[in-house]
Amino acid sequence: MTTPTKAPVLVVVQLSGGNDAINTVIPYGDPNYYDERPAVQVPENQVLALNNHVGFHPVMEPLKQLYDTGKVAVIQGVGFPHCNRSHFRSMDVWHTCEPDTFATEGWLGRTIRDLDPTKENVVTGVNYGRGLPHAFMLPGVPVASVANLEAYGLLPGIEEEQQRLAALDTFTRIYSPALEAGLTYEYLSPVPEHYTSSVEYGNNSVARYLRMMAQTIIADVGTRILYTTAPYNSFDLHGSAMTLQAKLWTEVAHYVQDFFDDLHEHNLGDNVTMLLFSEFGRRVKDNGSGTDHGTGGVALVVGDKVKGGLYSEYPSLAPAKQADGDLQFNYDFRGLYATILEQWMGLDSKAIVNGSFEQLDLFA
Repeated sequence: MTTPTKAPVLVVVQLSGGNDAINTVIPYGDPNYYDERPAVQVPENQVLALNNHVGFHPVMEPLKQLYDTGKVAVIQGVGFPHCNRSHFRSMDVWHTCEPDTFATEGWLGRTIRDLDPTKENVVTGVNYGRGLPHAFMLPGVPVASVANLEAYGLLPGIEEEQQRLAALDTFTRIYSPALEAGLTYEYLSPVPEHYTSSVEYGNNSVARYLRMMAQTIIADVGTRILYTTAPYNSFDLHGSAMTLQAKLWTEVAHYVQDFFDDLHEHNLGDNVTMLLFSEFGRRVKDNGSGTDHGTGGVALVVGDKVKGGLYSEYPSLAPAKQADGDLQFNYDFRGLYATILEQWMGLDSKAIVNGSFEQLDLFA
């Protein structure tokens, strides 16, 4: 089991919309790739080769640099059985670990329950963005959701102090059963005050949320699970895919690098692991300017303690080996969760992922 200097932290980045795995980790060594995708393809001489068969999209140079230092694991062919290519259902499956039934409990809610069974810290899990992902939902488990750390706090628009205190008192009395361990603003509102960095992040939501995550980790308020989502359905590229996916991965790759540079500047890189995932991949054939919903996809795990490299096998693009026009999935995502939960977070995964699944040798 990994034993970092501080309690291990998991950062989850959801690439919402169904990321095109085939143009993320590109099977440039497979001639079927160029046959099946006459319009939506990356020339072989532009691919950032990981071996003689697959490589990153050319805009992913920051992640390639991390890969070359052994800090990025690429999980190929990841997915789940009976995928129906629905955004909502597929994301629900990833959030609950239930591909065959509709479930209400989220896997990260169960994780937080196991990490903090007495609910001593209401910011053990924090979502950065609006709303709350299904992955966090579990009755009785407190989770904070933050859109802006700089202005975080209840009722910040009330400037008159007595009115504000009265409103907070009312809020506390109404919601105290759901906020058993205290109000999250007491933990998170001071976080930006303790943060300085030479790293300059970008100015879109992914960059802002990753910066907030770094601030929270650096402030050491006990947060163990941090989550954010790329702009809603931004990876759902049915058209203009070559331009839009390049823009998206340029941003994600650079901001992930910024995030880890920030942690390293504060000597905190060794106790954080990041998971990047999407609800499904895309169809093998392009549609002329984009790709449609598919099944098998790719996930990335990034961190100083990660054993970088390629995991599982890249599914064949040969027409006879496709799954009704899709990549066959060959590694169950619940095994990836189990790997992270047991080998990184130090938890028993069975009750969290609803069973026993093949794990990867993913951590040093």
